[in-house]
Order: sequence, then structure tokens, then C-alpha cells
Amino acid sequence: MATHVTLDKSDFFERVYKVVRDIPYGRVTTYGAIAKSIGAPGAARTVGYAMNASHNLPDVPAHRVVNRDGMLTGKHHFPGRDTMQRLLAQEGVMVQDDCVVNFKALFWQPDSLI
Repeated sequence: MATHVTLDKSDFFERVYKVVRDIPYGRVTTYGAIAKSIGAPGAARTVGYAMNASHNLPDVPAHRVVNRDGMLTGKHHFPGRDTMQRLLAQEGVMVQDDCVVNFKALFWQPDSLI
């Protein structure tokens, strides 16, 4: 009989939020980098789900999480049309055509939590 490992969504989401809270002001990271740092390298999409669920948490700077190319793929989950871009601009992160300008220089690699 096979046993299935179930993912405790609340624990996973909390581990994601812990990393996101550590992203420095004026920097960005990716869904994949977060997933890798919490020991779930194939779970970038699930990190995205956690980000989508974080908008009622004022201490989780979800606007600092972008896709692997620096695109603001989560922008539609923020209230208002340009909220994500505006929040990044307030931190000095320039965005052009929904992509972080100078992404490689602004990318922050999270430490591994495992």
C-alpha cells in the first residue's frame, strides 16, 4: 500500500512568507528562488499561490516577488492596475513593460531555510 505525503499548505505558505519578509527593500526575488530556499525546488507555482493568498498580510511584501525573467506576473492579484509597479517604484525599482529594469543586479538570492 502506497502512502501519500500531503503538503501542509499553511506550513508551506508560512515558510514562503518568512523568506518574502526577508527580501531587502529595493530588491526582488523569484518564485523559484523562494521554492528552492525552502527545500521545495519544484514548487515555484505553489509559491505563486502563497503570494496570491498573502495580500491581506500587511507584513508580506509580495510586490518584491517576480518570475524568473523579472516580469511582474503577479500584478493582477494586487488591487488597482499598477499597484505592484508603483510599490516597486517607491523602493527605487524601475519597471518597464511589466519587467524589472536591471533585474540581474536587483535580484536577491534567499538563504536556504533547510
